[in-house]
Amino acid sequence: MSIGRAEALHGIEFQHYTAEQAREERDVIEAIFRGSYAHSSSAFNTPEVFMRRFDAYTDPGRNGEFELVMARFDGKPCGQTWGWPLPPEAAWWGGLRLDGGDAAAFTTEDGARTFALSEIMVLSEFTGRGIARALHDELLGNRLERRATLLVRPDNVRAYDTYRKWGWYRVGTLRPSWPDAPPFDVLINDLA
Repeated sequence: MSIGRAEALHGIEFQHYTAEQAREERDVIEAIFRGSYAHSSSAFNTPEVFMRRFDAYTDPGRNGEFELVMARFDGKPCGQTWGWPLPPEAAWWGGLRLDGGDAAAFTTEDGARTFALSEIMVLSEFTGRGIARALHDELLGNRLERRATLLVRPDNVRAYDTYRKWGWYRVGTLRPSWPDAPPFDVLINDLA
């Protein structure tokens, strides 16, 4: 774990975690999830299912380059984001429907082309303070990949509009292979 910069927000510190270190913070990660998402009846968004996905993402045999950034305000966790570089033949692109272009060329990964931003969340009492943007920038600011990708629900207007303001643009749609996963829009941000 390393402590990152906190220039953007007074009192906020960022800690970076590897997959192994993130697993040691599992209870904190679940607490942030529970305090940041309006839980729905969707089986995909229950805390139990969310934590099963987290366990899969941080499995040492699967994601050696997983990185989590946790925001802390006065030492207390208030938000988190994570992702990883997509390896060759990444399952991430399964079911992708591009808006245009060559899908084979678009999804060819070499481990250094695309960073998958999987989650970003802030405790509800800390929203509206720029913490989500600061987390986003802290995670992506020093990445060596040429682009980043994320999935957003088309009906999540607030998140969608925010990502667009941050430079993300839509390239297609997909439904992840996770059970009960809804359809998502696929967004890209050019990092170079």
